[in-house]
Amino acid sequence: MSRLFPHPGLTALLVAMWIVMVGEVSFGALFLGLVVGIIVPIFTAPWWPGRPKLRFLPALAYLGVVLWDIVVANFQVAAIILFRRNRDLRPAWLTIPLELTSPEAITVFAGTISLTPGTVSADVSACGKYLLVHALHAPDPASEIAKVKARYEARLKEIFA
Repeated sequence: MSRLFPHPGLTALLVAMWIVMVGEVSFGALFLGLVVGIIVPIFTAPWWPGRPKLRFLPALAYLGVVLWDIVVANFQVAAIILFRRNRDLRPAWLTIPLELTSPEAITVFAGTISLTPGTVSADVSACGKYLLVHALHAPDPASEIAKVKARYEARLKEIFA
């Protein structure tokens, strides 16, 4: 199965982009999109020798957690903006020690943090062991770091295992 779909994410992206470029959803457009989406990853697979192996079900669960956290964080940030005074905010720079070693996993981790309203990933250390994050409101930085590591990094370690 991995020989037919060496990079399933790329296949899905190519099919979606084909449908967008064609401008209609029809059997013919979907069929040609699938042909392109299957052939291109097969021919480019030799140039991706170190691609990580992902576990699908944990990745799907992770996507659900991230989407839920984005919705909840939107309401939390709206409440902070609408109901708190500026002097009540406790912004903080968080230095998160990374247990992830894969560049792809670190990128997904940093992207997840930036997608969640109220936080933004600013930098990865040169050694790849720390992630610098700015939080809009973090009264207890240590607990925020522990929460982010438990909620996201632990799941990413399972996905990229």
